[in-house]
Amino acid sequence: MDDSAAPHPEQDPRPARTAARQDHGPTGPDYPQHWEADVLLRDGGTARIRPITPADAGRLVEFYEQVSDQSKYFRFFAPYPRLSDKDVRRFTHHDFVHRVGLAVVVRDRFIATVRYDRIDADGRPSETGTDAEVAFLVQDAHQGRGVASALLEHIAAVAQERGIRRFQAEVLPENRKMVKVFTDAGYVQRRSFADGVVHLEFDLEPTAASLAVMRAREHRAEARSVQRLLTPRSVAVIGASRNPQTVGRALLRDLLTGFAAADRPVYAVNRNAPPGTELDGLPVHRSVLEIPGPVDLAVIAVPASAVPRAVAECGAHGVQGLVVVTAGYAETGPEGRDRQRALVRQARAAGMRVIGPNAFGLISTDPEHPLNASLAPVLPARGAFGVFCQSGAIGVALLEAGHRRGLGVSSFASVGNRADVSGNDFLQYWAEDPATEVVLLYLESFGNPRKFTRIARRLAQAKPVVVVKGARHTGSLPPGHAVPATASGLRDATVDALFQQAGVTRVETITELYDTGDLLAHQPLPPGDRVAVVGNSDSLGLLTHDACLSAGLRPRTPVDLTTAATGENFRIALDTALTDPGVDAVIAVAIPPIGSQSWGPRPPDRTPDYPSDRPADHPTARPAARRADRPTGPDDPELGSDDPEIAAALLAAGERARAAGKPLLLAHLALTDLPDRLRPGGIPAYPAPERAVRALAHAVHYADWRRRMAEAEETARVPELDRIDEAGARALVDAALSTRPAVAARTQPGGARITLPDPEAAALLARYGIDVSPTLPAPDEESAVRAAATLGYPVALKATAPHLRHRPDLGSVRLDLTGEAGLRHAHRELDELLGGAAQAALVVQRLAPRGVDTVIGATVDPAVGAILSFGLAGAPAELLGDVAHRLVPATDQDVASLVREVRAAPLLFGWRGAEAVDTDALEELLLRVSRLVDDLPEVASVDLEPVVVAPHGLAILGARVRIAPLPVRSDLGPRAMSTL
Repeated sequence: MDDSAAPHPEQDPRPARTAARQDHGPTGPDYPQHWEADVLLRDGGTARIRPITPADAGRLVEFYEQVSDQSKYFRFFAPYPRLSDKDVRRFTHHDFVHRVGLAVVVRDRFIATVRYDRIDADGRPSETGTDAEVAFLVQDAHQGRGVASALLEHIAAVAQERGIRRFQAEVLPENRKMVKVFTDAGYVQRRSFADGVVHLEFDLEPTAASLAVMRAREHRAEARSVQRLLTPRSVAVIGASRNPQTVGRALLRDLLTGFAAADRPVYAVNRNAPPGTELDGLPVHRSVLEIPGPVDLAVIAVPASAVPRAVAECGAHGVQGLVVVTAGYAETGPEGRDRQRALVRQARAAGMRVIGPNAFGLISTDPEHPLNASLAPVLPARGAFGVFCQSGAIGVALLEAGHRRGLGVSSFASVGNRADVSGNDFLQYWAEDPATEVVLLYLESFGNPRKFTRIARRLAQAKPVVVVKGARHTGSLPPGHAVPATASGLRDATVDALFQQAGVTRVETITELYDTGDLLAHQPLPPGDRVAVVGNSDSLGLLTHDACLSAGLRPRTPVDLTTAATGENFRIALDTALTDPGVDAVIAVAIPPIGSQSWGPRPPDRTPDYPSDRPADHPTARPAARRADRPTGPDDPELGSDDPEIAAALLAAGERARAAGKPLLLAHLALTDLPDRLRPGGIPAYPAPERAVRALAHAVHYADWRRRMAEAEETARVPELDRIDEAGARALVDAALSTRPAVAARTQPGGARITLPDPEAAALLARYGIDVSPTLPAPDEESAVRAAATLGYPVALKATAPHLRHRPDLGSVRLDLTGEAGLRHAHRELDELLGGAAQAALVVQRLAPRGVDTVIGATVDPAVGAILSFGLAGAPAELLGDVAHRLVPATDQDVASLVREVRAAPLLFGWRGAEAVDTDALEELLLRVSRLVDDLPEVASVDLEPVVVAPHGLAILGARVRIAPLPVRSDLGPRAMSTL
């Protein structure tokens, strides 16, 4: 039983009055609107968590009447059949600070409640204590759905916001379900037993265990919600029309192909249908409410103005999910976006999830539960790919491309505006789906990049994730995509960093998406980057060899079997390459043997035509199939060619390659029918060597990431560092944020980042063992001389004004000043050159040892968190963009790879005979910066430039720190669905 105990209310013999149902709406300016949240429950259903208000009196009484006597006993430790008027008032009137009540609401009815009361050290009501008593009550019909666990997350977050640090609860020992809710939450807790009651105390500060529990529950709920959409027991098409050209009619026909069965009925719904109307042999209902049996999934294809009524009827009938193909929402502008938000709110309030709106649809090829709730006229073949996209046009292209290559899907979703169900939900599902071996994504935007990275990283450790990201260079969003403002302007370098650390393979085109997916799905992951090239064309082998070098692979000299090679020649050469311990992958290259009779016209296109009753401009329209009797000739690009002997040799080698754990792939020219022969053996074939090599390079990099992740689980760590004073650093940040400029900045749109003065920045960095080389102001010659005497020669004189900082090309720096005379001369030069020492903000700094100038940065992106960056200062970073990134917190292995990832890294390791610099000190500095921004989320950015890394040690010559009020991190709080 998911309920807990609280102090027994005063008994009142009067029955409670059932208040008329009214909107719960805010009762005043203190109503905490931001506590409201949509949540997914364990079974995949949705619910809303919100504060309880006085307007909820009727809902509370109705809710309590549906609770069993045993559950009431567990709540109050005594029989308590009904709530008195005094009870109702107490449980609906809260100050939202010291007394808070939350409810879980489905279809405008309470299904669970939770309440906390602040107490002092003696357990008495208090307005200053940091403890609170907490109690839950869940209707019996909804126990086991994870309701109490979701409520605990949200009430804990509310309590922390109000300054409460610990919850106390008393539970009867026989109330094992509630004890388990507290025990499984992952918080640090203490338990005692006295007077027949279990007393629990637990701190509310999130722990690694509590976050892991929260993430695991999130994963199960989101995966289950997608599974319910893909495996409905019955489907209704709302908007099925007698006109065969309409989308609703097409959807009905598509569903009837494969899905309909005695135990999986399809229903047609059209509000305007005359009585007795039938479509495709099905009776037409005027409303979902008229359907005699349950409906799990409804596909809505009615005008946008009619959608709210259809959704309301679906909710009343208990429908679990919606596919909304109707357009006219956020893609049309602000009014459409408001309609879209209202659609999602309405559906979730009734416990339903939404694919769309403006969706192409949903497909499952599970032979036990086939489903084609989409605009695709043909159910794709069963295959290993889970496919997700945000565009209907791209969805058509993906299905077409897979069909032409003979590649099937396990499930497919094209979600349009992605207002509710997103790619993250499908990633959660595919992680558990044994039929999905490779995930293919076409993404145009991120709703929650931080969450995507977390989920994809876990998934990619078991299954490849391959992505095409649209709007790579423009950063523009397609109309209708709802994303937070923080996620709308993600730099492409940030997206690359997300993908790289998550193990996501990024490709450029749909062709490359399937090229790479085909290899990853059907061949072993390569154990390394050493490639053997074997074939019957010297020229094609050389092109393949060159492509391997360009892709960063290590190819061997190609083995040319000559154009006279037989299948047996191929078999021997491939066997030799596969058994060579110095080879990790084999690319076979082939052209038709000269003089062969394998040339001839290709067979007619086997792609089924779309139904003829679909208009040519329909989004799913396909070109007509080629005519089998079309004229052909030697210049015809569609001539077919084949070589059965080569195919047989490759198929036999494919079995040996799989046993050896090495991928085998084919690059061919003019053997256009050979891929069909190789498909049963899972050998991918590419009509150009560069396509084969790109796919192999992606597989090599992914395999290397998998190995590094496995190693990191055993060895990677965030080292303990000395000279860390988090409390002192936090005090400095709090003091800086309380200054008048900082307080004023909070009122600016989106907040503002405040740049700390150099002395304060240096002091903050010093709390984390980051020592900035001191500078002293030099507004005149005498000040410069005194500063040099204090710091000790040799010194540097440089300008620090914002327009001159880090611009040595403007002549704003003088180095190697070893005495007073040279310093005075340099000061006069800069004073004249830069328009005055004061305007240039001249400073004196002790000269750093010679080394390599680098730049280190950390920036907090509100959408993805803190990102650590590294590059070589000057032209490599600024002109060429040679900068590498990692997400924070970074491990020792992260920073080691970060330093070595930039293209200019050889300069750090003794390039052309130079002495190698102290990369150990550099990596430690990167770890310190990572720790700083991870510990102090108010630190918005840290820029260290230049950091001169010498053979022994390093020197930080410039530092800038910016801070901002603590942001709200959407992925670090209690579970909640997006409300965009």
